[in-house]
Amino acid sequence: MISRLRTFTQGYPRQFWFLFWGMLISTSGTSMIWPFLTIFLRQRLGLPIATIGTMLAINSIMGLASSSIAGPITDRLGRKGVMVLSLCTSAFSYLTISHSSSLPVIAALLALNGAANPLYRIGADAMVADIIPPEHRVEAYSILRMINNAGVAIGPSIGGFIAVASYTNTFIGGAVALTVYALLISFFTRETLPQRAKDESAPREKMGGYETVLKDVPFLLFCANFTLTALGSTLIFQLLSVYTKENFGIPESQYGFIMATNAIMVVLFQYMVTGVTKRYPPFRVLSIGAFFYAIGIGSIALMHTFWGFLVSMVIATTGELITVPTATTLTARLAPADMRGRYMSVYWLASGAGSGVGSIIGGLLNDLIAPQAIWVGGMVFGLISAIGFLGQARHYRRTAAQQR
Repeated sequence: MISRLRTFTQGYPRQFWFLFWGMLISTSGTSMIWPFLTIFLRQRLGLPIATIGTMLAINSIMGLASSSIAGPITDRLGRKGVMVLSLCTSAFSYLTISHSSSLPVIAALLALNGAANPLYRIGADAMVADIIPPEHRVEAYSILRMINNAGVAIGPSIGGFIAVASYTNTFIGGAVALTVYALLISFFTRETLPQRAKDESAPREKMGGYETVLKDVPFLLFCANFTLTALGSTLIFQLLSVYTKENFGIPESQYGFIMATNAIMVVLFQYMVTGVTKRYPPFRVLSIGAFFYAIGIGSIALMHTFWGFLVSMVIATTGELITVPTATTLTARLAPADMRGRYMSVYWLASGAGSGVGSIIGGLLNDLIAPQAIWVGGMVFGLISAIGFLGQARHYRRTAAQQR
């Protein structure tokens, strides 16, 4: 077992492991907050679900705006600085939200938080692509997802009990965790921006350097399909907590274990699943993953108990295990070395678009039709996404056959 552990760790540089452990700390803190944010807004401000969905959409919209400039920033100025800025800004927003009861103030802070998040995500994904050889990237992204979800397992399990007594303390805990991670990056990591990108950053580029990305039609189609996948998954992670509590009386402490199940599955099975999925064409894998997402989300409409919602989470998480590392790795593979930040930016912009639209659509379906309509709508979007990925898989297969 010790020899396996040594083999497992020797293939990655020290900087990768700082990202690994830092992500565990920060994700444990922030996941104490996000699963219960809708309940917090509902209780403190007394808002309808549609309004809460709109506030969460503001967070995502600001993420979209930030994503459009995060790519060029990370490709010109480097990865490290923008990651630290993102973490510190998020910590400030959480700490301030915990002491606020004003709708405009909380909306502004959620907007600030949304603007900060893409800077870290894009910088971190680009940094991993910088330091990890192409043949090992899918495993590297999978390992980071594993530790990220270990944090997601720890955070809600603790946060659910803390939130029952004090939501303020959950926000403070998240802010402290983000600050600790920012310090780790500041003092124990180096800048990884490739020298070529540094040398070529001086000339002014058209459209912020996105011209190449916007001409890459297959990549843009992939992003459009991934937006639909993200839309469906957003419904679970933003609206399921308030749905289960208000309609079926499931408290935060129990819901925390539903979220922990998602994370534990990633920790236990992500590396194994990735070992299988990497053997197959990526678009075919993405189609299967999106289908699992759709079935898991749609099944929520049929559930009424804690165990039923747990089963739905297991099915949806299977889709997550298949989809997310494959999508990130595909983005890194399609991107030229000096364009990784921009490609990651557009990829995360697609994810953010799904999150923003998903929270609004989910709130409207709840308020205008019925709570169960949230999950039927999510299933429809997931199925459309699966069909779209399958279409791309067939296109690539025909193209490859014609080139032989």
